[in-house]
Amino acid sequence: MDRLIKHHILTQFGSIKSSKGVEVPLSSLDDAAVVDDIVFSTDSHTVKPLEFPGGDIGSLAVAGTVNDVAVLGAEPRALSAGFLIEEGLPFDLFDRIISSMTATAQFAGVPIVTGDTKVVEHGALQQFMINTSGIGRRNAILDNNFKQVTRYRKHHYRWLLDRNVRDGDVLILSGSIGEHGIALLSYREGYGFETKISSDIAPINRLLKQALSKAGGIVAAKDPTRGGLANTVNEFCEKSGIGIILDEEKIPILHGVQAACDLLGYDPLEIGNEGKVVLAVIPEKADDVLQVLRKHPQGKKASIIGHATSQVRGVVLKTEVGGQRIVHKPLGDPIPRIC
Repeated sequence: MDRLIKHHILTQFGSIKSSKGVEVPLSSLDDAAVVDDIVFSTDSHTVKPLEFPGGDIGSLAVAGTVNDVAVLGAEPRALSAGFLIEEGLPFDLFDRIISSMTATAQFAGVPIVTGDTKVVEHGALQQFMINTSGIGRRNAILDNNFKQVTRYRKHHYRWLLDRNVRDGDVLILSGSIGEHGIALLSYREGYGFETKISSDIAPINRLLKQALSKAGGIVAAKDPTRGGLANTVNEFCEKSGIGIILDEEKIPILHGVQAACDLLGYDPLEIGNEGKVVLAVIPEKADDVLQVLRKHPQGKKASIIGHATSQVRGVVLKTEVGGQRIVHKPLGDPIPRIC
């Protein structure tokens, strides 16, 4: 996927002459673009099965796009929804998914304002696919956040981008990882693990807003979706040109998720999530951000999991037994069709 985007798509689309208002272009490969201080993102969702413990394709589509807009530091304002429906999809299933989208959008406080619907012949796709796009606006909260940053360093930022991470920045994870991918896999394959695992699908825009407004000092944010935490921190490294050291003991993982990964041979760091955020924070504000997150219902298990450093290359994990290992960007998606 990485090669497909960089060598076949970006080489073409990236050559299109852009207007002066494009501040964060396609070539940045962040979760969204910025045009005239408007953040714009789009995502297509194909999930098997359509419903699973903790969510469905509808809640996933809304939360995923809201989160992609929010992690740049914008306030999500509106969504679009495009439906590709296979002939024969039961109306009761369709209605449940639409109801789920409505509830998730209401939770995020972001309305669905436009869309499109297409029905294709039976067998053309697997039941139902959804594309959601979202827009967001810059607000004073982001400016105040960066005022906190410039009190301690000379770097000037306008958005929360992957390339902003600097030597000494602290990495904070908002909660436990791996639930979304393991919940889908368990339900899909019928493994029936002893501990029932539910997806963590949730919009994180209000959680992030709290951290930005009540603490500040955040320089980068990313939701660890496809490729999990491993992919997220590697993108920070690649785009910022900095190394990262993670502390395995500090990374929150539910016992059921860890047990499932051990049984199936998966690395929980590579499992996708849909309701978490990884923040890079200047060291002077890390404790403040952590306390704000822990006071929010979605951040009760927030933890400082590592820091950026020029002393290493790539991502190094300090293991619980005292060793070290390199955390590579995942070569493939260990659990396909989860987002």
